[in-house]
Amino acid sequence: MLDAVGDRLRAFRKSLGYTLAELSDRTGLTASTLSRLETSQVAPTLQQLLPLSRVYGVPLDELVAAPAHGDPRVHLRPVRREGLTFVPLGMDRGELQAFKVIYPPVSALPPARFHSHSGREWFYVLSGQVRLVLADQVTDMKAGEAAEFDTKTSHWIGNAREDIPAEIIAIYGRHGGRVHLTDI
Repeated sequence: MLDAVGDRLRAFRKSLGYTLAELSDRTGLTASTLSRLETSQVAPTLQQLLPLSRVYGVPLDELVAAPAHGDPRVHLRPVRREGLTFVPLGMDRGELQAFKVIYPPVSALPPARFHSHSGREWFYVLSGQVRLVLADQVTDMKAGEAAEFDTKTSHWIGNAREDIPAEIIAIYGRHGGRVHLTDI
């Protein structure tokens, strides 16, 4: 990987139309150091790559063509809250959070507790049937149906059936995602 860095550094410089002297002025590195980096006579250090990355406007990984790393799969760790199972479907990045939510048959749920808070919620019914209550409007939804609503409206979602669980994919907005979950 380091053998190819010199060619990449030269390509970035030429794409911006800089001479070695102009790049030296912008980075604080000497023109001779830049030349040795571009011809792969020396291995670049972090102290040299950081100003180049800043001037070229690219992340370090892109500057050196670092290979992709890490496992892109989401490691699902179910959590329980109020009798429901929440399976996170992505990383919590603070804005939107997706979950698969499993509702047990209605006889196993605690009594309905209405919620109201700032944010938005969206969900898609995967299986079974869920009951959505928004203020005093009751809607039973089956697999393949979706709903979206402002969570300032008093709301409750639960399983509409006594015999089978229901499953949804839900996306909670920033404040709607204030579900306090604990590991199973």
